[in-house]
Amino acid sequence: MWSTFFRDGGFGMIPTSVFGFVLVLSAALCVLRPERRFVMITAALTLLTLSAGALGTCIGVAKSLHYLPAVTDVQLRFTIAGLGFAESLNNLVLALVLVVFSALLLTIAAARAAVHTRDARA
Repeated sequence: MWSTFFRDGGFGMIPTSVFGFVLVLSAALCVLRPERRFVMITAALTLLTLSAGALGTCIGVAKSLHYLPAVTDVQLRFTIAGLGFAESLNNLVLALVLVVFSALLLTIAAARAAVHTRDARA
């Protein structure tokens, strides 16, 4: 499964990965410089990454359903539909993995900011 993960997801994997990697870079910047001004950019990139993953998934499911009537064997239709849906979900899986990793980085950034604020008050 993982060896063909990106290829199986189709074209939707490209914008999802581009937006997602920019999101990870933005979250890493928040860790290095925990400033409030970077949070809105990171939030917007999170929404953009999730939206791109959901759109890629929807397009993949729609494509799978579009070509399904060409399969004459009814039993085979279910198998092909299942495979098409599974491949389409790769877009959403990629988006969620990148968002979870970025959320972890943002949690570290928030903890650093809290410690820095506490030290500044003392």
